[in-house]
Amino acid sequence: MDLSFSIWISMAMFSIGIIGVLAKRNALIFFLSIELMLNASNLLFVAFANQWGNQIGLIWVFFILVVAAAEAAVGLAIIIHLFRSKQVVDVDQFNELKG
Repeated sequence: MDLSFSIWISMAMFSIGIIGVLAKRNALIFFLSIELMLNASNLLFVAFANQWGNQIGLIWVFFILVVAAAEAAVGLAIIIHLFRSKQVVDVDQFNELKG
């Protein structure tokens, strides 16, 4: 697969993730969009590691996957707790965390 194709696909994935974070007010869409942006960066790391024959990019992919797994565990727990307390997942309804 060509490197420029991987870059364009990654840019498209990251752009869709940014649009999802900025445009939607749903906590689950936020969560999904951040995961999409993390996967776009993983795609770039794998593409450049393959292009340059260097394994450092694959090590970074591993660390990003660990962060994504931790985000999934903690993020979903927070979203479930907020849904159980308010019965909505709209982020405009959650103002208890303001300091």
